[in-house]
Amino acid sequence: MTMAFHSILFIDTPDEAPAPQCFADLNLDQVVEAIAASHKDARLQPFFHTPLRDEELIRQRQAVVRDLEQAPVYAAITAFNEQMAAVYRYLALRQTLIYEHHRQGWLLEAALTYCTAVSELARALSKAELHSAGLQAFRDYLFGYLQTLEFGELNNAAQQVHQALKQIRFCLTIRGDTFIVKPYEGEQPYSPEITAVFAKFRQEDSPSYLSNLREAAGMSHIEAKIVEFVARLSPEPFAALAQFCAQHEQFIDETIRRFDREIQFYLAYLEFIARFRQQGLLFCYPVISRSDRNEAVRDGFDLALAHALYVRQTPIVPNDYDLSEPERILVVSGPNQGGKTTFARMVGQLHYLASLGLPVPARSARLFIPDQIFTHFERSEDIRNLRGKLQDELVRIHELLAQATGETLLILNEIFNSTTAEDATFLSKELMGRILQRQAFGVWVTFLDELSRLNEQTASMVSLVDPANPAQRTFKVVRQAADGWAYALAVAHKYRLTYQQIRERMGARV
Repeated sequence: MTMAFHSILFIDTPDEAPAPQCFADLNLDQVVEAIAASHKDARLQPFFHTPLRDEELIRQRQAVVRDLEQAPVYAAITAFNEQMAAVYRYLALRQTLIYEHHRQGWLLEAALTYCTAVSELARALSKAELHSAGLQAFRDYLFGYLQTLEFGELNNAAQQVHQALKQIRFCLTIRGDTFIVKPYEGEQPYSPEITAVFAKFRQEDSPSYLSNLREAAGMSHIEAKIVEFVARLSPEPFAALAQFCAQHEQFIDETIRRFDREIQFYLAYLEFIARFRQQGLLFCYPVISRSDRNEAVRDGFDLALAHALYVRQTPIVPNDYDLSEPERILVVSGPNQGGKTTFARMVGQLHYLASLGLPVPARSARLFIPDQIFTHFERSEDIRNLRGKLQDELVRIHELLAQATGETLLILNEIFNSTTAEDATFLSKELMGRILQRQAFGVWVTFLDELSRLNEQTASMVSLVDPANPAQRTFKVVRQAADGWAYALAVAHKYRLTYQQIRERMGARV
């Protein structure tokens, strides 16, 4: 029996892993909340809070997702999850019940459902073409588990007790406010006779006044008494049920329990991105590296924004970027509300999702895997720390730089806006120098064009406007030299206020 399988996530994830520092700034908290909403019992958040750095582990996760994108594999594991959810419901319900026979019955039902779920999954995976080492190892583990004495005894005992209980026949006679339970002696049921008597009054096309009453899982004291009397008449099956429950109180294999929870990390993400794929948005498996610093993304987009726009059926504008040696920082400038911050978030999200081993929102992507992702977005002034906004920014940046390495991704969004342009330029150049000295990489959204021209390690990107209507943002961010006058000139041209246009309007009198 192969027992090498341990985790389909390939790491041990703590149950209470906190969200990384970058999560809120990149709106990844919104994304994960939406992903995990339909799998609340699985508590998926810690899995999304724990990125990987090992290239091989990331590729193994990508391979698992590729296998899950096969319809038969996806259907089989989804069915398994649903059956396991029923098992947990039955076990939780059992803890709320009063009557012992009722509690025992739900434990038996949970065990039967568990055995069916495991057996059906093994049968489905035996026919599947699995390519990932993770799912292949789990399949081997599952096959081995089905051959264990532990599972065999559980399955056989559950089936035997179930069949014995199904064979019980008894007669219930109700007279007024009393009832009698006695052995079944071939009495004919009254239901067919009653149906035949009232058949002539049946109207096929008459409206139905039936109401769907909520089916209670509990047992009334009368039902409990009936079961008690039945147990007295047929003690052997109920004794077998009691013995089964005593011997199999804890019957779920811990590795299978873990797989059931962890596999939902992949399934929930695939469910989430399916809606965007239906809209025509593309996802890819990024080419990842911890040594190659050259990056290229085509048709990337902000997943949190796509989720926000999904309800309104509003299209999203994808963007491209390249970062080639010796470049380290993409300096993004352009008019306000032009998509600069969204672009920066997109870059951060792409790297984070890639480090989780998941498909990323882009047509294609080649990405360096950072050791950590730090963000610096504008914060409201906190009166509790008795610091001004600029001082607070400097403190935060100092803390960020103290932890940054040559493999750290930095997402900086319009910092030093609270001071003068002259001071902002000085501080920004100082900060850029220290970042480049550490060889960190990332995106810097700024209103200071000069930063894009510092040296060969900075690359300029500009958010565009519609040339015919400068007030109309295109939300395209392109590789282009920054020119702070370009937007102003476009506005002047729209309103015929350029020097040449003014001369023409005045008949060349100036």
